[in-house]
Amino acid sequence: MKHWKFLFALLLAGYCVFTVSCKKETFISSRDALLRLSADSLKYDTVFTTIGSITKSFKIINENNQKLRLDKVKLMGGAASAYKMNVDGIATYEASNIVLEAYDSIYVFVSVTINPNAGNLPFIVSDSILVNYNGNDRYVQLQAFGQNANFLRNRVITGNITWTNNLPYVILGSIRVDTNASLTIQPGCRIYSHADAPFIVDGTLLVNGTVTNNVVFTGDRLDDPYKDLPASWPGIYFRGNSVNNRLSFATVKNAYQAIVTEKPSLNANPKLILQQCVIDNAYDAGIVSVNSSIQADNSLVSNCGNNIVLSYGGVYNFTHCTVASFSTNYILHKNPVLNVSNFAFLNGTTVSSSLNAVFRNNIFWGDQGLVDNEVIVNKQGANPFSVVFEKNLYRVLDDPSNSTLTSNIKNQNPSFDSVDVAKRIFDFRITKNSGAPGINAGVVTGFPKDLDDRNRNVGGPDLGCYEKQ
Repeated sequence: MKHWKFLFALLLAGYCVFTVSCKKETFISSRDALLRLSADSLKYDTVFTTIGSITKSFKIINENNQKLRLDKVKLMGGAASAYKMNVDGIATYEASNIVLEAYDSIYVFVSVTINPNAGNLPFIVSDSILVNYNGNDRYVQLQAFGQNANFLRNRVITGNITWTNNLPYVILGSIRVDTNASLTIQPGCRIYSHADAPFIVDGTLLVNGTVTNNVVFTGDRLDDPYKDLPASWPGIYFRGNSVNNRLSFATVKNAYQAIVTEKPSLNANPKLILQQCVIDNAYDAGIVSVNSSIQADNSLVSNCGNNIVLSYGGVYNFTHCTVASFSTNYILHKNPVLNVSNFAFLNGTTVSSSLNAVFRNNIFWGDQGLVDNEVIVNKQGANPFSVVFEKNLYRVLDDPSNSTLTSNIKNQNPSFDSVDVAKRIFDFRITKNSGAPGINAGVVTGFPKDLDDRNRNVGGPDLGCYEKQ
């Protein structure tokens, strides 16, 4: 009997050993498995002045009570990336089948090497790391400064500051000119804004470009096709307390809303003066003004979703401007190039304000197809209202209503020199056709120079921002 008890115990022990050794390790396979990344982005904010390498890290944390298998941890740019990755002690571009014990974690170290003098680098060198598990894709975004520039992230300007053109300026997050502060931008400056970076003015912005050394505001992606995309950055916003702003020989392009002004001026000066400026390829609007004041001369507003929108009243004076729009691969011309009104909708209610606007010696034009009237003027309420069009050329089915019209030219092609949508050629000068309707058709004003800084005809100047030479 004792023999059989011993034999049974021996068999039982053997069975236990066999079942333990053959039991499979269990992994959590649900898409709802809990995995935490200690960072969703790594930003390398050091301004590089020489070739430099910086290393940062993040943790991948298994928050489950079972093992978790990472199918893939991959540097998306691969071997061509400026970044290098080390996963749990192994340098690689892609690691697979990584086992994380329950409540365990691993480190991922990421280094970036930048030569800031490499002209082919973008200003912002971006990549990402993919973490794939149980059918889920998680990303850690990588962002480093590239070629030499003045990099400004979430900066507030106080006091009286001047920017020179020694290096470009790259804006990330946002930049804001504080109330009672002023920013003066010297000729030749280039300002490149990231997609998340509005240029906000609560104080004063003075842009002092010249015809040979203008100041450019645009997005920070300079590679094809991004360098021509509208909505690459938010735009310039002149808010309620902002005063005495002036942009001379400035180019503002590829924004979402290029220029926005809001609320009346706090003094006798216009909130914004635009002198010989170019506003181009803004996705939503070139100029948006809400109950504010703008004086613009010899400026070009072209190929925007809405070229100029002036709403809820205000005080405006546009002289010798060309406002033109043609449908492109990026923006369909489906809205009037000029839309003026004295009202707005606020919390479901229509509110109105006084409006005083003068348009003199301008061209308002767009390609035919979706827009019958390139100039629209709407009025509601009993507030003081005055809109004057004198010596303009525009394409309309019906003349602007609610307006005083004096010697305007209707529906005669302005004969722009070169418009080739397929090749993205838009030359709005009028130099090839001596019989163009806008030549010598204007009234003499106080602006003797055109957008090219050439003399206007002392008799009858041409319409639009350019004078035929």
